[in-house]
Amino acid sequence: MDGARLRSATAVIAIATAAVSMLVFLFGLDERAAFLAGFVPARLSGLLIVPAAVPAFLTPLTSTLLHGNFMHLGFNLLMMVWVGVQLERMLGAKAITVGYLVGAVVAALAQFAVNPASTIPMIGASGAISAWFGAYSLMIGQPKQVFASRGANRALHAVWLMVAWVIIQWMTGIAAGQDGMMLAIPAHIGGFAAGLLLQRPLLLWRYRGA
Repeated sequence: MDGARLRSATAVIAIATAAVSMLVFLFGLDERAAFLAGFVPARLSGLLIVPAAVPAFLTPLTSTLLHGNFMHLGFNLLMMVWVGVQLERMLGAKAITVGYLVGAVVAALAQFAVNPASTIPMIGASGAISAWFGAYSLMIGQPKQVFASRGANRALHAVWLMVAWVIIQWMTGIAAGQDGMMLAIPAHIGGFAAGLLLQRPLLLWRYRGA
């Protein structure tokens, strides 16, 4: 019922993301918007003050609405809609919205942990989308029966998925060369880990009282 009331959380998030990014592109405010509303680790550390900027504690969320160029926006929207639609059918609109927001925050904190003094803005929705991928991978994957304990098999499966995601991100960074850090790889890893941890609580929340 929550999905029916909200129509589609995936659609709402995708439309909002596209609208904000397109407006920024239209008015040529890419670089300015990145510093005012993107996630800058040094701002959260208190090492950098940017006048008239969005409060630093909100930038893990506002940064998801900004993108570097049309290709960056298009790719993220494609991934967002593909995984979001699938996951929303399983978890519902409210649950995936919570997962997206928490994923965005954890992704930013992961990027912050790597270099809290960085003055390079992190923008894009990929960290939050990674959280959806983390939850989705657990929803569709079948744990191997290695141990007698079902919980242990589930934990092993989650660890395997996490290792695979880290390897993919590492290889992506290598392929990108010196631009690897601009891909916000720590954020992608942090977001995915958040999705893995949130999947079961969100699933239980969706079917509470059932």
